[in-house]
Amino acid sequence: QVHLVESGGGLVQAGGSLRLSCAASGRTFSTNVMAWFRQAPGKEREFIAAFDWTSGNTYYADSVKGRFTISRDNAKNMVYLQMNSLKSEDTAIYYCAAGRAFTIFTLKSLCSYDSWGQGTQVTVSS
Repeated sequence: QVHLVESGGGLVQAGGSLRLSCAASGRTFSTNVMAWFRQAPGKEREFIAAFDWTSGNTYYADSVKGRFTISRDNAKNMVYLQMNSLKSEDTAIYYCAAGRAFTIFTLKSLCSYDSWGQGTQVTVSS
């Protein structure tokens, strides 16, 4: 199991930026991908971005492509989500996740991730 702790959420005005951090510990070697998901009130949890460190590839949901950037610091076992040009519709609880996935379809699926953080709230005011 991988233990994940998110931080960096908060309140920001539309057009602003935030950087979320996710600290990973435990059996990180058992995973190949880390991702960010989000869940808005009354909506299902949705995929935002993923980093596959076996290939170095990154993947994004269309809704955040060009605005959000996922990155990883191997030395610190940290994963980051830089969020720019934030919109009110980005308001949600953001979750970090770790798992194993080897196709674009599976890395966007919640079922591929068996370790989740507690979530961090991001609120974008318009």
